Amino acid sequence: MRKSLLILCTSMILMILSACGSSSSQGASAEPEGDIPKLIVAEPLRGFGYLPLYVAIKEGFFEGVEVEITTLSGGSAHTNAVLTNEAWAFIGGPEHNAFAKAKNADLKAIVNVVNRGNVYMVAKDGLEVDQDMATFLKGKTIVTNPYGATPNSITRYLLSEWGLDVDKDVTLLEVDQSSIPSVISEGEGEVAIVADPILQQGINEGIWGEPIYNVPQELGDYAYSTMNVQLETIEEHPEQVEAFVEGMKKGLAFIRDNPEEALETATEEFSTIDDDLLEAMMQRALDDEHWEFSGEITEDSISTNLKVVVNADMLEADAVSYDDIVESSFFQK
Repeated sequence: MRKSLLILCTSMILMILSACGSSSSQGASAEPEGDIPKLIVAEPLRGFGYLPLYVAIKEGFFEGVEVEITTLSGGSAHTNAVLTNEAWAFIGGPEHNAFAKAKNADLKAIVNVVNRGNVYMVAKDGLEVDQDMATFLKGKTIVTNPYGATPNSITRYLLSEWGLDVDKDVTLLEVDQSSIPSVISEGEGEVAIVADPILQQGINEGIWGEPIYNVPQELGDYAYSTMNVQLETIEEHPEQVEAFVEGMKKGLAFIRDNPEEALETATEEFSTIDDDLLEAMMQRALDDEHWEFSGEITEDSISTNLKVVVNADMLEADAVSYDDIVESSFFQK
């Protein structure tokens, strides 16, 4: 099992590396007026956990650079965009940097965004957990993100921790996060791994109940989503990286100091979601300490991240170190 998953993972990296160009623009383009570089950030989905980025853009915290977001769903599409120079940075798990490092590509996390495993396990409405998790889950269909995505890694890690074989004891249905509510409501799955806003929407629509397993609380500090760029970007454009990191730190601090105003940004970014749902999502994020407000990426948070992917058979133990995948000099300033 370990060998086959590693082969799949490394094959994915080989394909994306073969597509890399030689351009040094690294997903940045210069605007005609003022020659201000536009930095494109690839996100895997529009997620509530990424609110610090949305706040930083709205409040104008990025000085000397213009930041634009592109949403690329599906596995490692956001990572691939950086490796192929279609985006300047991607927001996602730093384990993707480790996967790339294993094939001699250098990606570095430059600032923290979501510092907890920002997903929750839910069960379809009416399904009660009246036994230990291993017994409860055995024989069930669990719906999670595609292979390579961080929620998928966490799913596999938890199953391993509970002594369940992902190929024999459960059925793993891997789909885009946005498809999970319909999969559960149509009876194709019984348990799901979800994040806000889909988590709260599913609760309010009666698709599932409150979480049966709180990953943020149970796993603690976890570099779940960081901002990641190519090493070449750091070496050739350190001023862009510094401006970006400073803007992100201000966005994080703004949420800490002005949660009600930050919620106003959330209402704009998630305009189809009712205000009461957004308030519940914000309260959950604060209660479960989703954000590291200083932007620091600690060694402990990286250790947890790597432990998850190693135990989920996605990376060899001791394949990479903290310094291999994190550039700490910018968020330490």
